[in-house]
Amino acid sequence: MIDRFSRYVIAWRLSNTHDGSLCREMLEGALRLGKSEVVNADRGVQLTAEAFPGCLERAGVAVSGDGRGRALDDVFVERLWRTVKSEAIYIRGYEAVPGLDQGLGRYFGFYSNERLHQSLGYRTPEAVSGKVGATRA
Repeated sequence: MIDRFSRYVIAWRLSNTHDGSLCREMLEGALRLGKSEVVNADRGVQLTAEAFPGCLERAGVAVSGDGRGRALDDVFVERLWRTVKSEAIYIRGYEAVPGLDQGLGRYFGFYSNERLHQSLGYRTPEAVSGKVGATRA
């Protein structure tokens, strides 16, 4: 999950299954940090199962979904994953989920707190958002 304004990684989870409860747990942790008016989610099974939208509805957060086959509806997340893949995943060649999980934790901390972003005037997401430390909510 990222803040669209600052590009700050608010919360994340890694799983090799399509378990919607993992997304719900991540969302609940993110909501403890602050509530957004709208959450944009793609049409993945984890994000359309009752657990995720139900959690948003109970929190009073509107859901904005991507249109079918429209990856550019959430260009910010698509851009984040392009960057993560090229800067953190492909160059390391992780062979197992635990190593990838640890590597993503390090990278999301770097991405939010140290990496300068051209679109943010060469500032970090942390500097723009005022948050400290990427969470794994």
